[in-house]
Amino acid sequence: MKALVLSGGKGTRLRPITNSFAKQLIPVANKPILFYVLEDIAAAGIKDVGIVVGETKNLIKEAVGSGKRWGINVTYIEQDAPLGLAHAVKIAEPFIGDEPFIMYLGDNLLKGGIKSFVDEYGNKREDIVILLTEVDHPEQFGVAVLDDRGKIKGLVEKPARFISNKALVGIYIFNQKIFPAVNSIKPSWRGELEITDAIQQVIDQGGRVEPFVIKGWWKDTGKKEDVLEANRLILEDLQPLNRGEVDSRSRVSGRVNIGRGTHIKNSVIEGPVIIDNNCLIEDSYLGPYTSIGEGVQIINSEVEQSIVMEKTIIIDITVRIANSLVGRDTRIKSRQGRPGIHELLLGDQSSLELYE
Repeated sequence: MKALVLSGGKGTRLRPITNSFAKQLIPVANKPILFYVLEDIAAAGIKDVGIVVGETKNLIKEAVGSGKRWGINVTYIEQDAPLGLAHAVKIAEPFIGDEPFIMYLGDNLLKGGIKSFVDEYGNKREDIVILLTEVDHPEQFGVAVLDDRGKIKGLVEKPARFISNKALVGIYIFNQKIFPAVNSIKPSWRGELEITDAIQQVIDQGGRVEPFVIKGWWKDTGKKEDVLEANRLILEDLQPLNRGEVDSRSRVSGRVNIGRGTHIKNSVIEGPVIIDNNCLIEDSYLGPYTSIGEGVQIINSEVEQSIVMEKTIIIDITVRIANSLVGRDTRIKSRQGRPGIHELLLGDQSSLELYE
């Protein structure tokens, strides 16, 4: 079995972060989202991985390289424009060849990985297996309609009225029957080749499509709130470790992971919190569910439930920063003003002055 990872999307809902950054490389618990995907694939025993890339191809290639660090072999497949999931499958046919393959969206996170999903493929002589999960707002997703036996009757992309709460997770296994389908369907009203239309065609032509309902959490990290929620979920399993220096005036409690070369001075850290290498936290408070990237400096400030990316400097922000996603190499400092809580979505190399 091979793997196809989709990493060509523009990430418009995460701008301005994605103006200069691939959304699949946004760090969650200080690790790019795409790296979790590749770890899952490697853990499932899959060696040959095709990564579909678009405008951010150079960033993806620089970060992932040959795939050697995960013990996989990576082939890059260039997509001229984001024309839909089925289009990505279509252009990947030369890479896939005659093997079954798992398709995994590069901005998705799944608790527990995909090994059990992959290991079960073929037991029911299925052509396609799709991962499903129950959601509160099915109108935002492609959904599967199941019959009384739990078999798939049909698929609908973002239904206007309620027909099912079983949403398609961005992970599928296909065999060769998917290729005639993606090559024959027409673009939807969105101008894209929809994978739901291709799968529906396989169903209509008598193909066997089986559901696999996941039990753990799944996150599509397309929005700031989703990224922060994924960060929270992963930090729930954080293992405490201190490889830095914490002075006697500081208090560290809960699950806190501190990287090498990091100094904590006269500060309070309440986990779960992860702090990367070569950071300085001084006269500050870091609250639960916070991830601090490499080389960050936080001085006389308060941050919680946020992701602060590498080389950012936050100084004299005594009004707490919360529920925020802060890009790389950002500078934030304070001036006098009114108290409150700041919620931020800042792009790389931003400069922000907050009035207290």
